[in-house]
Amino acid sequence: MEKRLTTTAMLFSVGFVFMLICTVGAFFYGIQIGTEKTEAKYEKKDESTKMAAASVSPYQQQDLVSFYHTVFLPYREFQNEWFAAMNKLSQGNTSDATSMFKDLANLAASKAKDASSIDMQKSPLLGKSQVGYIRSLKLFNEAADKAATSAKTLSFNELKKNVEKEKTYQSASQFALSAQQAYYSAMLKWSSTVDLDIPEDYKSPAILELKHWKTLAITTKNKLIADQLMTRKQLTSYYPQDLTSRVDEFVLSGQAAKMKMHTLSAVVDLLINTEAVRNGDFTESKSRLYQKALLPQLPFFYPETN
Repeated sequence: MEKRLTTTAMLFSVGFVFMLICTVGAFFYGIQIGTEKTEAKYEKKDESTKMAAASVSPYQQQDLVSFYHTVFLPYREFQNEWFAAMNKLSQGNTSDATSMFKDLANLAASKAKDASSIDMQKSPLLGKSQVGYIRSLKLFNEAADKAATSAKTLSFNELKKNVEKEKTYQSASQFALSAQQAYYSAMLKWSSTVDLDIPEDYKSPAILELKHWKTLAITTKNKLIADQLMTRKQLTSYYPQDLTSRVDEFVLSGQAAKMKMHTLSAVVDLLINTEAVRNGDFTESKSRLYQKALLPQLPFFYPETN
């Protein structure tokens, strides 16, 4: 009887030791599995973080603002002086056209250097726009030099016509319009990252109906107007958003319907041909038409904050 108990006790002890070994083994195996899963989780998270960082949009608001101050503004300052000079010519309101165009040539060269002071190539559209504005300013420099020479022999009216027909000036205008188009396309891409309902790009159909135009976001409208100005080779003293606001006012007022106009191109042609757009039209209508519109914080959209 005593022997059987000893055997039982021995079997019990062996079983207990075996269970203990299994338990300890399972414990350490669980630790290993848990560690591997945790490491895999954080590796995956780290990869996701890296991918997210790599996919950050190159069209952030700070990029648009930097571009505005370092590239667009130098060009715009020159453009304002150029239009002021051409206006003086048309009015015969200058005593020395040669000196005026020499000053413009120097200003264009100076602003071209300013526009080159930052590298915007990480944002393809902003990089394209920067190159366009720099090339435009360099060509304006050449056009102004040629105009200064022509001013010695031509009357004011003849000089203005001569400048506007000259190939260097026309090329300068085209590069400026192309640069403008790229800048407003970049704004559209930015808005699409803030509001996913806005497409990152929008190419107008051959005929864009006004009923469809009314449904578009303002960044899309501005991009389309930049396209319209590019197509028409219209270098203007006003911004694309000024023309956008005039189109919207024309449509919302019912004037387009009264004149039986149904397409964007028809309204744009009318407004441009009748010189019905002015610099500042957007600012005047902003509180009425675009109070809640999504726009980047750029000075020409929010002049009241300057």
